[in-house]
Parts: sequence; structure tokens; C-alpha cells
Amino acid sequence: MVPDPPVVGPPHVPRPPEVEGSRPETERPGAAAPPDVLRPLHVGLVCPYAFDTPGGVQNHVLGLAAWLGSQGHRVQVLAPGRIPPELHRRYGCPEVVSTGRAHPVAYNGSVARVSLAAGRTVRRWLAEEDLDLVHVHEPLTPGASLQVLRSPGPPVVATFHTATPRSRGMQLAGRVMAGRLARVEAAIAVSEAARRVVVEHLGLDATVIGNGFAPGPDADRERLPGVWRPGGLDVPGPRIAFLGRLDEPRKGLDVLIAAWPGVRARWPGATVVVAGSGSRRLPAGWTELGAISDGERARLLDWCDVFVAPHRDRESFGLVLLEALSAGAVVVAADLPAFVDVVGEAADRHAHFFRRGDAADLIRALGVALGRGADRARRHAPIPQTADAVRPGPGDAVRSGADDPLAALRARYDWSTIGAQVLQVYRGVLPTASAATAPTGQAATSPRP
Repeated sequence: MVPDPPVVGPPHVPRPPEVEGSRPETERPGAAAPPDVLRPLHVGLVCPYAFDTPGGVQNHVLGLAAWLGSQGHRVQVLAPGRIPPELHRRYGCPEVVSTGRAHPVAYNGSVARVSLAAGRTVRRWLAEEDLDLVHVHEPLTPGASLQVLRSPGPPVVATFHTATPRSRGMQLAGRVMAGRLARVEAAIAVSEAARRVVVEHLGLDATVIGNGFAPGPDADRERLPGVWRPGGLDVPGPRIAFLGRLDEPRKGLDVLIAAWPGVRARWPGATVVVAGSGSRRLPAGWTELGAISDGERARLLDWCDVFVAPHRDRESFGLVLLEALSAGAVVVAADLPAFVDVVGEAADRHAHFFRRGDAADLIRALGVALGRGADRARRHAPIPQTADAVRPGPGDAVRSGADDPLAALRARYDWSTIGAQVLQVYRGVLPTASAATAPTGQAATSPRP
């Protein structure tokens, strides 16, 4: 198959948060100061995916809703179905308007649960609620988000979460949906990879704002099924974990399976646990947990020594890498641009990359990661390995310096940082600066789900 030719879009114009001449009138030197008491916003957040299926978009929407609420803004979430009790415990209880029952639809190389009959609910919601703006996520996904673009209403901010280069569907959407996309007054992309798709295929520019991240407290972590012993010291190691649909090619489980004979030869006591929906034949000795909850997911990441992300493509951010790093695991991941970008300065010290789809290079990166094991002494006993297990590759030198880059990584994606950046985008589509600012005296805090 001949690949689609690239579609040339407008050049990227950087948008720093504070550029002279781009500030609202009330913020420019000499302008009148805003009032002492600033009006909170009424924001509608639209998620096309059902919350009963775990996903990065769903968690991002609920995390943003929690942060906006902590800043004094009123938030309503429009989405299919209902929020499960576990997510209520983690994110609080935002106002939710259901678009009805969700149905599975093939989308972006996966299966998404969306509500296809959302039109009437969306139109009524936009007409009856006094919303200052609507923030839609994945605006071209069938269901509620796309329906917002088809309906009149308040200003629309759109966040694009997918990275599908050379996508014929996205190219077609850029031509067919141009009139609908005119409803978008400001676009956000969760990574530079996602922004390139928006620019090249849709002809829009977008501000890059990553996914917010806030790890849950230890008290919320649930114990995994008793087929294995998380946290026990009876496993010689290393403990390797994989998360993702087992039968979805872009998640790359086949790469880890292909690497397994070499991994087992170097680390005879290696243990692999995989979690996710779908099914496929796994090597003997692996443990399959099936679909797990967010609490079980946190427990799994806390248990493992190495989290392996062998994804092949179509990944726009890599929130799971942040979750694994925050839990203290070392990350070994395919060198997808979105993964490399999200890890940043933590690369080489806490995360190691291999060529996507290359099982032999995965083994090499795993050897480097386990040979260094920055946190392993604290977490588990030393790992028995053969003499040739550690073979550093190019670019694998440990970064010097006493500062731990994980602290900077957490600060970069903490909701107090991400939420403030989103509010800055809201400010740009609203008539006054004061309308996009939280009430005076409201502290900027990150939600602790």
C-alpha cells in the first residue's frame, strides 16, 4: 500500500502564555485593574467516551473537572453512561449529564464506547445551561463531541488527544468538516505529535498542553487477585509489567513476547504480568490479570521493577509512563515521539528507549535499565543475571547531577500547572480576563484523587 502523501498545513506559530500585545485589555500596562471579586466560570466538559471503560481521555476530563472545581468554577461533564463509584472516589462527584447508552465503535486502532444518539441531548444541554464555554475532547469522535460542533452555542475549546500521522480519515475530516471545525475558537493538543496531526490534517494550529497527572493515595490502592503476591519478596526478579489491550497490535505486546526467550536467558527468574482486556496466547509462566481497575493498576505499577511499553504507533502522550515512574518503576519504552517527549529529562536515568518493533533492542534496553536500577535497592533484592546481561547502547550514559528529574516531571504535569495553562486558553476565547480567573483568595492546588 502506498502511504498517503503529507498534507501541508499552516506553519506553527508559537503561543507563549504571556506575550505583549496578546494579553486582554485588563492585563496590559496602564489598563484598569480587574475587580477584587472575579466571577467564576461555568464550564461544560464533553467526553465522547464512556467512563465505565478505563482510558486516558476519561481520566483527563475528570481530573480537569476536579481541578476547575477546586478553583471555584462550576463544571458540568457531558458523556455517555455514568461515572463508576471508583472514579467518584478518586475525582469527587462532578455534575454529569448523560448522553445515553454507550456502544462499541472501532476508532483509532482500538474500540471506543461512545453514544451515537447524542444529538438531542447535546442541543438541549447547550440551550438550557448558561455555559461560558464548552471544552470538547476528541472533537471528531462520533458522539457527543462531534454533536457540539454541529450545534450553536457558547465558545468551543477543543482538545485533540490522538496522533495518527498519514491518516486518511483525518485528511478527509479536514476537508469535509471544515465548516464544523470553524466552531473551534481555540485548539489544544496533548503533545507535539498530536499537534502536528492537527496542523497537517485539519489546518488548525494548537497549543500543546499535556495531560494532567495526580497519583492517587496509597489508601485507594486495591489488592490484586491472589494468583500472585504483589510486594512479596519470594520472586527472584526482575518483575516486569505490561498494560494494554492484549489483542491490539499498536500496543506491541507481540514485541515483548518475541523478546521473552532472550529475557529469560539473561534473567532466569524473570516474572511477567500483563493486564488489559482482550485475549491472546501468552508464553508459559506469564500471569494474565485481564481488565483491572485504576486501583489495581496503581498496585501493579507499585509491584513491578520495570514497566515495559512496547507500543508501535498512534500514541499521543504516554500518561501510563508517568504513572509507572511515579510508582518507582523503571520504564522501558518504544521510542515513539510522544513517549520520548513526555519522559523528558528522566530519560537514561529512570527511562530507557528501544527502537519500536525491535525485540532485540528491547532486550538491550531492559539490560541497561536493570543494570542501573536506580530505585531497586529500595524496592527489592538484587536481581540475579548472567554476565552479559548489561550492554549499554548509544546515548545510555547516566545523567550527572544531584537533582532528581522526576520532581521536575511531576511538577510539569501536575494539575496546578496543567489546569492553569488550560485556563489561559479559556481566557483567550472569553470577552474579559476576569471571566476566566478563579475567585480571589482561591488557592491553586492540585486535586489529590
